[in-house]
Amino acid sequence: MAWVRYSLWRSPCHDHRTTWSNGRYGAPPVPEIRSRDVACLAVVCARISNMRPEILFSTFAPVSGLPGVGPRIAKLIEKVAGPRLVDLYWHLPTQIVDRRYSPSLARAPDGAIVTVTVVVERHTPAPGKRLPYKVFCSDGSGQLTLVFFHAKPDYLQRALPVGEERVVSGRIRHYGDEVQITHPDHIGTAAELDALKAVEPVYRLTAGLTARPLQRAVRLTLDQAPDLPEWLEPQFVSGRRWQGWKDALLAAHAPESPDDLEPGNPARERLAYDELLANQLALALVRESVRRGAGRAVSGDSSLRKQVVASLPYSLTSAQERALEEIWKDMASPARMLRLLQGDVGSGKTIVAFLAMLNAVESGAQAALMAPTEVLAQQHGDVLTPLCAELGIRLALLTGREKGKFRRETLADLEAGDIDILVGTHAIFQEGVAFSDLAFAVIDEQHRFGVHQRLALTAKAAGARANLLVMTATPIPRTLTMTAYGDMDVSQLDEKPPGRIPVDTRAMPLERLDEVVQAVRRAVGDGDRVYWVCPLVEESDVIDIAAAEARYAALAGNLGNDVALLHGRMKSAEKDAHMSRFAGGEISVLVATTVIEVGVDVPEATVMVVEHAERFGLAQLHQLRGRVGRGDRQGRCLLLYAAPLGDTARARIRIMRETDDGFRIAEEDLRLRGAGEVLGTRQSGLPDFRLADVGAHEELMLAARDDAKLVLERDPDLSSDRGQALRALLYLFERDAAVGYLRSG
Repeated sequence: MAWVRYSLWRSPCHDHRTTWSNGRYGAPPVPEIRSRDVACLAVVCARISNMRPEILFSTFAPVSGLPGVGPRIAKLIEKVAGPRLVDLYWHLPTQIVDRRYSPSLARAPDGAIVTVTVVVERHTPAPGKRLPYKVFCSDGSGQLTLVFFHAKPDYLQRALPVGEERVVSGRIRHYGDEVQITHPDHIGTAAELDALKAVEPVYRLTAGLTARPLQRAVRLTLDQAPDLPEWLEPQFVSGRRWQGWKDALLAAHAPESPDDLEPGNPARERLAYDELLANQLALALVRESVRRGAGRAVSGDSSLRKQVVASLPYSLTSAQERALEEIWKDMASPARMLRLLQGDVGSGKTIVAFLAMLNAVESGAQAALMAPTEVLAQQHGDVLTPLCAELGIRLALLTGREKGKFRRETLADLEAGDIDILVGTHAIFQEGVAFSDLAFAVIDEQHRFGVHQRLALTAKAAGARANLLVMTATPIPRTLTMTAYGDMDVSQLDEKPPGRIPVDTRAMPLERLDEVVQAVRRAVGDGDRVYWVCPLVEESDVIDIAAAEARYAALAGNLGNDVALLHGRMKSAEKDAHMSRFAGGEISVLVATTVIEVGVDVPEATVMVVEHAERFGLAQLHQLRGRVGRGDRQGRCLLLYAAPLGDTARARIRIMRETDDGFRIAEEDLRLRGAGEVLGTRQSGLPDFRLADVGAHEELMLAARDDAKLVLERDPDLSSDRGQALRALLYLFERDAAVGYLRSG
């Protein structure tokens, strides 16, 4: 039972956090796993409620249980694919090696992978430690030298006995008149010729892991794959000419041609659809659960909202008015509201959110706005406080740096209902923060959170009944909106206020850096304020900050005290001080990392310099450009790049110069880089698809969304035969939490 105790702690119950390290059993032992232990594990796991189906228990066993996979290999496999057998299901081949080519040695071209039948003529042991061991062979048409470094002579003499026929497969190399294969991939007997003349899948590896043990582990894993009940409609499967799940899995791991590696291959399409359906069904279950939850109808008398709209120096766009109508309709409904407000840079999301919060305040309740950083929270507070003062309502700011008496008084006033709107960072959701009557919560820059984090925030922040509006300033392609925000209704601000002057975007090689510095000097002399964003070296704050500090020193040496530095590792007070000095005109040039990418609003800033623009994604470049030209003066954006540019980088810069439409830019970013980095650096709000490519599989995404919707309309408890199979699908793709949202549990 020692191993079973370990497995419960580690897998497959790991997702349910079944912990055995509480002292009762001591530290879990290093497992020695055998197939017969699976039955024992199944008996124990079956006694634990709310678990994945028994048929999937072996699927989630650790790879270290496979014969021949020791601790070292297991760690390497975990690094490249994952720790469990199911992870090897999804670790599909990326290339193929075709060993069917079997020419004579005389006709074997240099560089080709061949499988040849030869007679072993003689062995020549290595004359020194650094020299190779050679085996000379022939096939009647020519000679072949097999070359081995660090050879084991005993093994080679057994594998390649002199005078006998052997089949050898590997890459041919010509060195003058000599034809060689260095370290053949396969050596076998003539009887094994047909087996060796095959197409071999090639998997992504990691340092220290060679192809042979990984291929063997995948093969053993696939041999154990269970026969699962079909969760798709038979007509849909046959109409697509797809195979069943297991057959598709086996086919995807046995490609016969390069076309079989493409996203449009039927086996890969089938598996991708399964993953998309699991995702869409999970999101639909969450969405249905939210709608079933007890909400509250919130409807004010419009008095405060009318005052604000009348005082604005501009008219709301039709997109803003449409979004507000959708939000107010949701708020007036007794069902809980969970809505995404998606808008491009400068589309006016903040005023929409403020007017929605005023609807709650008009009804006598409270509202809250959470921002991801203290800089952005402070900015929201600075913008909204004067408006609230004119309306006679109270707004308070709460971030991590408010402490002592001020914080205690703020919390007391909040709980007493004396604060109408609370603006802050995640600190507003911490223990000890209690609202008198929170009816509406806004979470800004929600793309930093995934659906489960969103639900946790909702439960903590808004209680069981508050309405929730989520905002993102990053335009997201439709397919990614469905995958990351499929649990929410969506309002889109696809217009910008009239009169906004497009930013003049230009590109220049870094070789002309001195000219750019002089241009910045002239702009400062003309009263402009300048952002200089430093290169994104890699996903490392330390290296990015070092680059920013170096550029700051260089510019300060040229421009004097008119330059300041801003990065994410600074203390909050220091960051706020530098931003305030920049916004107030005390300094004219702000050197920064991408901490200023989203939300920072200085209308007087007119110039954006992005150094090493080729290292940034399109969406990031668009967000950075959106920091300038927010006032009544022409904005300019200069993209500095290191030549020569690659095709992708050149395409990004071309698109930036062609358009300022964030939604088009987001679509192009998806096309150029894929879903994983479409928001710049990878964001946790996007699901980590192993099989689906949301760019290539958009049509499948739409079909999966419709299928999930239809399933829940017909079988909301997933109690039918197909429903039970779909439960297995959810567990297979680790959407376990979604099962908890079923009405029947």
